[in-house]
Amino acid sequence: MTYNLLTVDAVSPESMAVALAGCLGVAVSDVEVADSDGDFELRNWDAPVSCEYRGVRGDVAWSLDIYAQEQVSDQPLEPDLAAQFAKAVATTVLFPAEEAPPSAYWAVTPEGLLTRARLELSADEPPIYMIPAVEAPVPQLPRAAVVRFAEIVREQRPDTPVAEDFTSSVERVRRAASELSRLSLDDGVGSPIWSARNKLVVWERVIRQMESGWAPSGWYPADLYRERLEARDALVGISAHLPREVTELLDKALEELDRQFAAATEEDPSGSLRRELTGASEQTSVGWWWHRRPVPVPWEQA
Repeated sequence: MTYNLLTVDAVSPESMAVALAGCLGVAVSDVEVADSDGDFELRNWDAPVSCEYRGVRGDVAWSLDIYAQEQVSDQPLEPDLAAQFAKAVATTVLFPAEEAPPSAYWAVTPEGLLTRARLELSADEPPIYMIPAVEAPVPQLPRAAVVRFAEIVREQRPDTPVAEDFTSSVERVRRAASELSRLSLDDGVGSPIWSARNKLVVWERVIRQMESGWAPSGWYPADLYRERLEARDALVGISAHLPREVTELLDKALEELDRQFAAATEEDPSGSLRRELTGASEQTSVGWWWHRRPVPVPWEQA
């Protein structure tokens, strides 16, 4: 298994070896720690655990590429290894997040605090590694601003089984129509079926994240929540442009998701949430989903 870590402080090769041995349950002699600019001829390529380190400039000191061969029985996930390693070498450690932005990282302190971190590389050669922001204060990164990362939440893709079932059912209808030599159902990009599928995915995502307590970030941007409600609005108009068979499938999917949304929210008869999200008055008619609010409101959470 491969691990990619960054350390805020410089760590001696000897300390790296001892720490990795403890993290991976092997003897110190089974860990090879080598400078990336060192002599490849002198490397022990058969070592059960190898760690190649490279000095970098900026807010971090070392970049580590760690590889544990199959014979190493204890191979923790990268977040767990990072936390153990940070404690063992007494410095904050960063590792890549799963989301798409290349700047998306996690930082874990020696005390075990885990928080998001934004890592940026300058255009210099070699680049300067900068950590301009974190989601929780990190003592070893005093210059990093403490902010929430809305771009990370936007990239999260929770499972959407109801939307997936809708897509599969539409495909069965489309095939049946084709076999009966009926007019084929257009599900290409921009078609009503395509729009229904995509808006349904968007609607289900906010429900799944709400049910999870807004995991993994623990909060949700107000503008993104508004966009999810607007996607539900759009599904009302799209339905009128769908074939009857597809409309029935969409109505079934929405009935299930709407029930789940209602169960995860509470009534907001005063319309305070809508005013907060859009600034609009209650004089215009809107869907019932605008009159319910999550508790607690996720963009107000600490």
